[in-house]
Amino acid sequence: MRGRRAAIAALLALAACAGEPLSLSAPEGGGVAVSPARALALRHRAEGFYLRFAHRRFNTLETYNDYIMRDHFQSLDLYFDYYADLVEDLLAANFEKCRPRGVDVLELVFEDEDHALVLVRFVGDDGRPLRPGRTRLMRADRWEWADGAWWLRPGKV
Repeated sequence: MRGRRAAIAALLALAACAGEPLSLSAPEGGGVAVSPARALALRHRAEGFYLRFAHRRFNTLETYNDYIMRDHFQSLDLYFDYYADLVEDLLAANFEKCRPRGVDVLELVFEDEDHALVLVRFVGDDGRPLRPGRTRLMRADRWEWADGAWWLRPGKV
């Protein structure tokens, strides 16, 4: 598991430096085909979740308390872990006011019928002094199917 996390982090870092489009590598044994209904359910749920991120400051209590965002996690503790990790990543990527301007779901890779990785790109204004332009952040988030719905699982990539 540690090796997989390191490989994904290295791939994300290289792609961010190179400025080229990124693609998730297939899991060991290859990705699997899933039913169209399950794939569309993930696409719909993931896009609905990530689109809430655009033009919102993440270092504010209002965004932190967003009940719709919290509804994508099976427990509040999982949401707190994810939120803290995301804010840390946005600050490290120098997003102005910790606010992404746009968020795109780039790719879904199914490891099996109940587990998938979602590749997401955040784009925003660079908040560093004297550095006009854009910054971006690439994240691979793990989603799991449980209790008839897709749920985000922080820290599992």
